[in-house]
Amino acid sequence: MVRSTPAVVIAAPASGSGKTTVATGLVGALRAAGDRVAPFKVGPDYIDPGYHALAAGRPGRNLDTVLVGADRIGPLFRHGSDDCDVAVVEGVMGLFDGKIDPGSTEPSAEGSTAQVAAALGAPVVLVIDARGHSQSLAAVLHGFATYDAAVRIGGVILNRVGSARHERVLRQACDRVGLPVLGSVPRLAELEVPSRHLGLVPAVEHGRAALDAVAAMTELAAAHLDLPAIRALARSSVGEAGWDPSAEVGSVPAGPRPRIALAGGVAFTFGYAEHRELLEAAGADVVTFDPLQDELPSGTTGLVLPGGFPEEHAVALSANRPLLGQVRTLALDGAPIHAECAGLLYLTRSLDGHPMAGVIDVDARFGSRLTLGYREAVAVSDSVLFDAGTRVTGHEFHRTALAVASADRFAPAWGWRAWDAGATREGFVGGTAGTVHASYLHTHPAGNPQSVRRFVAAARG
Repeated sequence: MVRSTPAVVIAAPASGSGKTTVATGLVGALRAAGDRVAPFKVGPDYIDPGYHALAAGRPGRNLDTVLVGADRIGPLFRHGSDDCDVAVVEGVMGLFDGKIDPGSTEPSAEGSTAQVAAALGAPVVLVIDARGHSQSLAAVLHGFATYDAAVRIGGVILNRVGSARHERVLRQACDRVGLPVLGSVPRLAELEVPSRHLGLVPAVEHGRAALDAVAAMTELAAAHLDLPAIRALARSSVGEAGWDPSAEVGSVPAGPRPRIALAGGVAFTFGYAEHRELLEAAGADVVTFDPLQDELPSGTTGLVLPGGFPEEHAVALSANRPLLGQVRTLALDGAPIHAECAGLLYLTRSLDGHPMAGVIDVDARFGSRLTLGYREAVAVSDSVLFDAGTRVTGHEFHRTALAVASADRFAPAWGWRAWDAGATREGFVGGTAGTVHASYLHTHPAGNPQSVRRFVAAARG
């Protein structure tokens, strides 16, 4: 079997330590040094992979044991890094943080960076926000290095170091626990990029500024990280074969290929690279279009509206009246429509008072309350994606809310119980022709490949 691509996992004790700056810069610096670099992000994050992609010149991918299952992490890693020299995996939150499960006795939470690092057999490089740290850093590092025997801390990157003297003290602390310092990054405010809700502004929205930010991160990493030492540290021990979208969806019927329109552009940036790969493996021709300015691609027989930040572009989305009318007609004609989060909002009657497609007779508004977290959901209605009773793990991430949770001609898509045991019904299945599936819940297609096969079959007619 071909060897597994060497990898390092960039983690931290807590959120806000600078993982994205370090990981993105490292990807760019390794690429500039001549490596083919595969970038990954732990968890359901859609935004960081956009910056990784700019730095690597190839798609950023996600590794999420909660959404796809622990058994798919190795194959997805092999699939995404097959032709690369090295992989850089950016962690999520703190090293051991993940899905909250009060009944778990494992040291590392499900979905945590630690769990993914152990699954890959890859060393962890711990990014330390040096502000406020001195000799006591040794105790922090000792705790992280010994907490879970399945996780190997391979070294430390000191971030936001205040002075040469500060750096000397921190290096002494690392020496005390036997962890090499693989880089020391000074405080540089100019590398900050705009944040929105819970992370960066998507790279595609940030345009030229995103390219400049990635270039600055790359220059910073090249100047302050020990690239040869990090490259020598990288390794992985994945033994499984690479993930194969064709094997996941099975045989495809002969005949014409349905045409699936996939919304993109700055308003619809939340998607997984594997989704398109599965759609194509299931026999579809996939055409990306921008709802801010385009009309539906000719010959469209199915529509995918992924997540994003449509509330930031409501005026422009509303102004594209020809497309809104085409989407309404597509729904009336019975073409399958799969809409997640931003896609759901696009199908409503209005968003923040701006007219939308009106497929679902509800209104939506942006608010101050963030809804965030994994959901263990059950499909409560048959749809173009799932049979009723199918169990799915998904993720919510939004600050918008619907004025009402139901609409004529629609049944709920999902049911689940919240952490306080309250029952929830969410989403919409149905419409005039019964072929619309719209929900706030994000799912990972690689964790539910048969839903993609089912959707393409519906588009084939």
